[in-house]
Amino acid sequence: MYDVAVIGLGPVGATLANLLARCGLAVAVLERESAPYALPRAVQFDAECMRVFDAIGIAQELAAACHVVPGMKFINANGQLLVDWPRPQEIGAQGWHSSYRFHQPDLERILRARLSTQANVSVCLRSEVYAIEESADKVTVRYEDLSCGKLKAIEAAYVVGADGARSLVRRLIGAEMTDMGLHERWLVFDAVLKRPWSVLGDHSVQFCDPARPATYVRGTGNRRRFEIMLHAGEDAEQMTRPDTVWSLIERWMTPADAELERAVVYTFHALVAQRWRRGRLMLAGDSAHQTPPFLGQGLCAGIRDAANLAWKLMAVRRHGAVDTLLDTYQDERAPHAREYISLAVELGRIIQARDAQEVAERDRTLAAAPRMLRSLSPRLGESSLRLAQAAGGTVSPQPMLAGGERVDARAGQTFAILARPGLLDPASAQALREQMDYPLTVIDAESAEAVDCLKEFDAAAIVIRPDRYILGTASDQQALKALISGLGHILEADNATAMAS
Repeated sequence: MYDVAVIGLGPVGATLANLLARCGLAVAVLERESAPYALPRAVQFDAECMRVFDAIGIAQELAAACHVVPGMKFINANGQLLVDWPRPQEIGAQGWHSSYRFHQPDLERILRARLSTQANVSVCLRSEVYAIEESADKVTVRYEDLSCGKLKAIEAAYVVGADGARSLVRRLIGAEMTDMGLHERWLVFDAVLKRPWSVLGDHSVQFCDPARPATYVRGTGNRRRFEIMLHAGEDAEQMTRPDTVWSLIERWMTPADAELERAVVYTFHALVAQRWRRGRLMLAGDSAHQTPPFLGQGLCAGIRDAANLAWKLMAVRRHGAVDTLLDTYQDERAPHAREYISLAVELGRIIQARDAQEVAERDRTLAAAPRMLRSLSPRLGESSLRLAQAAGGTVSPQPMLAGGERVDARAGQTFAILARPGLLDPASAQALREQMDYPLTVIDAESAEAVDCLKEFDAAAIVIRPDRYILGTASDQQALKALISGLGHILEADNATAMAS
């Protein structure tokens, strides 16, 4: 019997399966299709996601295929700059750049290649799940092998549905979706340059034109994306015809500049599942939440789901944590996902504004401070690190250690203590490890960068979870012992849902 069955081998399912395998769990992955979708879909992820990819062991290969994002500009119908939102070009506090553009087929290829090296993972392609039967101690997943029509089954302790917006697992859980108030049709099309072209540059551009709101995204290599809002009544088939597509962007790009790779009409939704877990069934990624793309956080939210859920499943399956620890998954992730989706909806309303009075007021407000995204909304003006806060805590910085190694590399997939030099002698460190069953790594902050990190939090030690969120800080050794003792009790006690608070 497998520890976990993952339904769906998109980026979220593949990330989760890799993390679980690295934890030593036996994993089965069931995927309906025979190969990754060959055309681009998601195009952006952030530093927090790159830390998760680093934990899998693919960050360096992936970074070589990515483009670091310089920022975003908002332009009104008159060509006036409303907002200039630059993104830092240097390595940030999390040890990576704040924002990356990527080509989804590249990401999926790299994730699957890594998964193929994991001996404790079984990947079943062309496998369509049609039934899931839950009992007291296991789940039976029934599926059809589409290559031959044979009906098969596997058993697992838990099932995670990473099976997309039309999730079968979500339907079986019986989870309704909370509508957060945005449903708009947009034409999305990707072009591949045939010759040098720099009309719109490397920044993303939001064209806040009430006649036709649009977005431009500079992709990796020669790839460029345009997203254009459709009017009510416009026919999707007609709007995706090449001649229509080119007519919409002819002021910037023509068929002489690029080849049209794909054109599709999407309805952008803002939805969050009301229930992410029922017994041994759980949701992750688009099966749990869907966001409009205006903040570039759709994939990021799913990767965070995977990181949060992976260590908790490991704690339950390998280290004796009680099953109720898994209830903290939704407690922590759902508020975080809702926050990002609400920000994306707010940003979408700015971009999609069409009422003349509303547009005029928007332009007046933003023109007063064109370089400050904070004028749009105080929340949207926060730094990348602060925007990555969840209901359960704050994502940790990742300082460089004296040996040229960053904290994540030293910690692996364990809990970690970053401690002031001299705070813990070897015997004290070992005593802390023995207070909890889950692996714990003690790291001395022996570099100036690590010491500065502790000073930022006014702490003698920081305790970091395996998903890189801060569990807590301690001012001295006694406080640290109490924090670790409390963690040990939480992982073992029946009231494990206290973890979320």
